[in-house]
Amino acid sequence: MFVLQLGLIGLCVALLPLFYVWVKADDDKFRKLVWLTTFLTLDLIMFGGFTRLTDSGLGCPDWPGCYGTSSPFIAHAQIAAAYQAMPTGPVSMVKAWIEMLHRYFAMAIGVLIIAQVVIAWTARVKKRPLHVSPWWPTAILLLILLQGAFGASTVTLKLQPVIVTTHLLLGLALLGALGWLAARMTPIPSLDPAAARWMPATALGLLLLVVQIALGGWVSTNYAVLACTDFPLCNGQWIPPMNFEHGFHLWRALGMTGDGDVISQDALVAIHWTHRTFAVVVVLYLLWLSTQLRRFESLRKPANGVLLMIVIQFLTGMSNIVLQWPLPIAVAHNGGVAILLLLLVMLNFRISSSRPGCAAVPACDVVSA
Repeated sequence: MFVLQLGLIGLCVALLPLFYVWVKADDDKFRKLVWLTTFLTLDLIMFGGFTRLTDSGLGCPDWPGCYGTSSPFIAHAQIAAAYQAMPTGPVSMVKAWIEMLHRYFAMAIGVLIIAQVVIAWTARVKKRPLHVSPWWPTAILLLILLQGAFGASTVTLKLQPVIVTTHLLLGLALLGALGWLAARMTPIPSLDPAAARWMPATALGLLLLVVQIALGGWVSTNYAVLACTDFPLCNGQWIPPMNFEHGFHLWRALGMTGDGDVISQDALVAIHWTHRTFAVVVVLYLLWLSTQLRRFESLRKPANGVLLMIVIQFLTGMSNIVLQWPLPIAVAHNGGVAILLLLLVMLNFRISSSRPGCAAVPACDVVSA
């Protein structure tokens, strides 16, 4: 019964953006829906970071509800009892609400993607032009279902780092897929065929960023942000003592080694130092790439966005260390990398559309209905 209540809550949350799309003066409402879903998915990723950074991931220690109910209001007695038994533990009324709001928001995103699937397949059946194959939103729906399964596992496996990091990566994959779909639905005024030769370099930039995101997720889920307390040195050394074997042992409990012992500081330093060092590679490469891509008119805006976000990411990343991990800056750092990913997806799409024989609208990889 409470699962049905949760579904109704998700539907109610989704009704507001659906109503906005419906009343908006835009002939292509499907495109508007895709862009709005992309924007809200970015917000969801940032709120997911806020949930993790406030230690609210186990605010409701079951899934999908909260102590078998649809709301912390209903589970008030159980939450109060858990808090009284362990005041410094993971359960409190505030943390329960943060966790459940994250779940409500995620369910609303699911409803919006289901709406995309219904619209796309209806257009296919009725032979209406939509400039997109219905298999695109269908694949995105399957991706969010997989994301939901890993979201459940983050709770049932008690925030195991590899599961939480995979959950983060799937969330960013969802954002990237929505961003690609949104780009395909949006006209590009001018494409320079000469930009097509930059496809391998831009794809490599996206790959390097994904690796860096995985390393950053590993830092965050292992709470290794403050393993190095200075910058640019790490605990006063360029290469401090590190334990890579324990630090990068994937299948283990939070705060433990694979053997069940408490993880050492040297292992946490290895995690942090690797993320910090690889960031130098990614930053230098993306700076070079974006300055090269700025020469093309159709790529200038997203390339400038990449340059701006690199600066912001450097400043927020450094501030996390120097200022001892303040919550607003940590959330901004998570959101910044999501925006950077979205910009690189847009660049990859535009460059792929610059290939000879590809039309800007509809995109050259659209499967005709």
